[in-house]
Amino acid sequence: MSLLYLVRHGETNHNAEERGLGRADVPLSPRGRLQAELLAARFARVPIDAVLSSPLQRALAIARAIADHHALAVDVRPELTELDVGETEGLTYAEIRERFPDFYRAWTGDDPAAVPMPGGESLADLARRLEPLAAELLAGPDRVAVIASHNFTLRVLVCQLLGIPVASFRNFRLDLASVTTISIQHGRAAIQALNDVCHLEEPLNLAAPARSVST
Repeated sequence: MSLLYLVRHGETNHNAEERGLGRADVPLSPRGRLQAELLAARFARVPIDAVLSSPLQRALAIARAIADHHALAVDVRPELTELDVGETEGLTYAEIRERFPDFYRAWTGDDPAAVPMPGGESLADLARRLEPLAAELLAGPDRVAVIASHNFTLRVLVCQLLGIPVASFRNFRLDLASVTTISIQHGRAAIQALNDVCHLEEPLNLAAPARSVST
């Protein structure tokens, strides 16, 4: 059996200000760096065979912090980069609604997967780039792996691993610095834990990280 720990990166200033965040390579905020330390401490005694990461520094910083405890190299995967949010990068929710009303209506409608971000990707585009990785994880040899990535990317990857429609991404949330655990046995995935933030709650009172359009 394989175990996958899907780790969403910690807070950035964009997250704290509730601004859209896709491919902008912004660093972790001071709070985010503390979250990275807590994540690394959580995994320090967990047997891990591999650490995969988005190339963006906010995810890579956490991946490296975890990998260092196990003397592992980080396997940087470009397909784990966040959704390209195009012209909504850095905008607040109010600014997105004002500047792109047609997009916002479609995005909040019944079929968000097919709706491209203005000048960027759709969730369907993201799903296509993640398909080879999902297939690799489902069919690969048994191992324990940490996968450090982003909000939309991880939610779409969960949908693919479970074999459910991409539009189901709205049925669950993955908070900043959260861990979602998925087991894979005989090519079938099952959720062991979803959006776990227990490692954040007591040490630094970080249980309620800011929302973000995308991370």
